[in-house]
Amino acid sequence: MIKVTLPDGSIKEFDQGSTPMDVAQSISAGLARNVISAKYNDTIIETSTPLTTDGNLTLYTWNDDEGKQAFWHSTSHVMAQAIQDLYPGAKLTIGPAIENGFYYDVDFGEQKISESDFQKIENRMLEIARGKHDFKMRAVTKEEALEYYKKIDNPFKVELIENLEDGTITFCDHDTFTDLCRGGHIPNTGIIKAVKLMNVAGAYWRGNENNPQLTRVYGTSFPKQKELKEYLELLEEAKKRDHRKLGKELELFTFSQKVGQGLPLWLPKGAALRERLENFLKKAQKKAGYEMVVSPHIGNKELYVTSGHYAKYGEDSFQPIKTPHEGEEFLLKPMNCPHHCEMYNSQSWSYRDLPKRFAEFGTVYRYEQSGELHGLTRVRGFTQDDAHIFCTPEQLDEEFKKVIDLTLYVFDSLGFENFTAQVSLRDPENKEKYIGSDDVWEKAENAIINAAKEKGLNYIIETGEAAFYGPKLDFMVKDALGRSWQLGTIQVDYNLPERFDLTYKGSDNESHRPVMIHRAPFGSMERFIAILLEHTGGNFPLWLMPEQAIILSLSEKYEKYSQKVLSLLENHEIRAVLDNRNETIGKKIREAEVKKFPYMLIVGEQEAKDGTISVRKHGEGDIGTMPVEEFAQIINNEIGKTLKAFEV
Repeated sequence: MIKVTLPDGSIKEFDQGSTPMDVAQSISAGLARNVISAKYNDTIIETSTPLTTDGNLTLYTWNDDEGKQAFWHSTSHVMAQAIQDLYPGAKLTIGPAIENGFYYDVDFGEQKISESDFQKIENRMLEIARGKHDFKMRAVTKEEALEYYKKIDNPFKVELIENLEDGTITFCDHDTFTDLCRGGHIPNTGIIKAVKLMNVAGAYWRGNENNPQLTRVYGTSFPKQKELKEYLELLEEAKKRDHRKLGKELELFTFSQKVGQGLPLWLPKGAALRERLENFLKKAQKKAGYEMVVSPHIGNKELYVTSGHYAKYGEDSFQPIKTPHEGEEFLLKPMNCPHHCEMYNSQSWSYRDLPKRFAEFGTVYRYEQSGELHGLTRVRGFTQDDAHIFCTPEQLDEEFKKVIDLTLYVFDSLGFENFTAQVSLRDPENKEKYIGSDDVWEKAENAIINAAKEKGLNYIIETGEAAFYGPKLDFMVKDALGRSWQLGTIQVDYNLPERFDLTYKGSDNESHRPVMIHRAPFGSMERFIAILLEHTGGNFPLWLMPEQAIILSLSEKYEKYSQKVLSLLENHEIRAVLDNRNETIGKKIREAEVKKFPYMLIVGEQEAKDGTISVRKHGEGDIGTMPVEEFAQIINNEIGKTLKAFEV
């Protein structure tokens, strides 16, 4: 007999050789019908894998991320078989599951594949799936594996196998198809009911541009046709909300090849949007005791050598800038924290002076491959809403919780309601990736976990996701389309104070090391605005909109009154513009809707006579005729509900 421990802590005994499916059936018939994958002692396995030792078992269904990964990984095998059936000369390489689907890299040789071929591949995949073929794992020797792939002339698989140790190699079989695979499959192909190939792209073998170029075929699959339909509808909505498309339509930002890839240019409306976001956070930070600082865009290379950033990120930075002085090298600033450490070091501090909270909207630069650049979400120059808090160890808990409060205020004010906090710890099996002793890491990690508990956050723990200098609390936010983004981060750091020899004089009149908190509620301004654009579809919170209202004049006869309305709105600090073109009011309203003006104020003969405005709300239509003062009150009330005063 073996003892199997379930996630709720309960322990069940089974015959040695029982499978995860046997365990599922012992719990309920419903679970047995739905379970598609499992994890035993931290290893993903099939539901048919015999359990031979005591261990911890987790069962996964389609509703679990791990279940989806097994589902999509299995479908990649089915797609590989379909491709091999339809293109006999094709050589398969690797085909992992990814977010929302899978891909397979294939060498098609002289054959070409395009989206016009998708339908026949999908049809063959569904034909295979309907066969309900079991996925079966089997161990093979290295010699057997090499012989198999040499026989079918696949040098890519041969190269992979040559780098594996004998005794660790497994094949996965289904139907007539065999693939080199570590495992993690659904029970059989019949569970796959809907497939869709998404696109093809070029990809170098093992990501090296000196290697052969392959064709990467992307796809997705679902256990129900209805779910595929809903997913494709979601993709169409995502296209409408693409921040690159909306940014152009709303005249927020642009890019120029002459300026350089990955370097956004903010147009007047976009610059005003950024300024409002900055002023919003500056106001909250001032109430929370932060002081604004400014650091240069470059720094001496030795600064980043001291901090450890050069050793960790030197290859991802731009090449050093040499000056006329022999041996002097500067870098475009990749991080703000080393600069803030030197600011702290510019004078002596007592424990009575702490905490010191330095905040900066600091622009940093990191080199990204051109193929990785994507609108505002992946750029080479971006501005962080950075701050660094230098405090005593006794102040750490309170300061960390205050930063959580500030971050939650930012999310609440901008409509991000669905989020999970992620406690990112270092990988205990790979400590060389990090700087600092075990003792300081343990203290820092415990401080974050305790703060998350005390603030009542819904949090998860992820091992191996810490920064190289310390653990962090990341906020994983879901947008209106259900996509997850990492927004906002808080990090505890005992290491940079050591590296920069930061000190303060304690109550015992001795020198002590401060603890450093890194925090950025927005993260990158560029990325934050991109995500906010897609989350809101361009319908920003009213307080943030570039223009909150547009005055639509029925004709030039009402120019004078329209100008008076515009002036009154400006007196109430309402951002508005006037459209007095000689166009029909219907066309003006349609264009104002497309440009997402929150309010349209129509001015005609009756309004001019009564001293009123006829108000339409974006997406809702007419809401009535009223004096400008009443409309201003509506605006102020709507903003006030969102921007409640930040309580320190």
